[in-house]
Amino acid sequence: MYSKGYNDLGRVMTQTDTPARSRLVLADDHRILMEGVRKLLETDFDVIGTAADGRELVAMVESLQPDVVVLDIGMPLLNGIEASRQIRQKSPKCRIVILTQQTARPYVREAFDAGVMAYVLKQSAPKELTVAIQRALAGELYISDTLREAGIQPQPEATPHVSKAFGLTPRQREVLQLVAEGKAAKEIANLLGISVKTVEFHKMSIMEELGMRTTAELTRYAVQHGIVNN
Repeated sequence: MYSKGYNDLGRVMTQTDTPARSRLVLADDHRILMEGVRKLLETDFDVIGTAADGRELVAMVESLQPDVVVLDIGMPLLNGIEASRQIRQKSPKCRIVILTQQTARPYVREAFDAGVMAYVLKQSAPKELTVAIQRALAGELYISDTLREAGIQPQPEATPHVSKAFGLTPRQREVLQLVAEGKAAKEIANLLGISVKTVEFHKMSIMEELGMRTTAELTRYAVQHGIVNN
């Protein structure tokens, strides 16, 4: 038996009328962890896609146009901060929530500077992630309690970047990550849709900017600064 009521427009409502659920895309290169997050969120949201690397995520968001993206920072091919920047440019209405183990202040600062709305630590996900997503959907910034208690604020800081890598151009940061992941120039060129010559030019420019001479030095730097996973 249906119970009837009226909405603000005077239309008859029935039990079958339910609010639309927000649509989410998840991204993490750890499949088991991502499935756990998916199960956690499916009670309140519609998970419409999952991605295992940053490039797949950016393409998926552009295609599916979700309301929210939940992603890790340390992902292959394109890390979470760079992916966030591209998502903000291509899908500005999409809310971005970082779910990570990274607690260092520079990561938080760069995330919010890239347009992220919420920054949640993985260990806090069961308690905080749903709340963080709801806050982001409402246009509010959110940061895990652990970080807030450490004096870290959910917004970019008006201080110089600690990492020189974040002073590189977006294309240079992309090339740096792919070089550090061991990709050959031809493979990088195919991934980015540029010439091998342009890849080599960017690599040399990065080395000059960072004061480095070898690929090994670039790789070590990228690992130390969280651009790629260990």
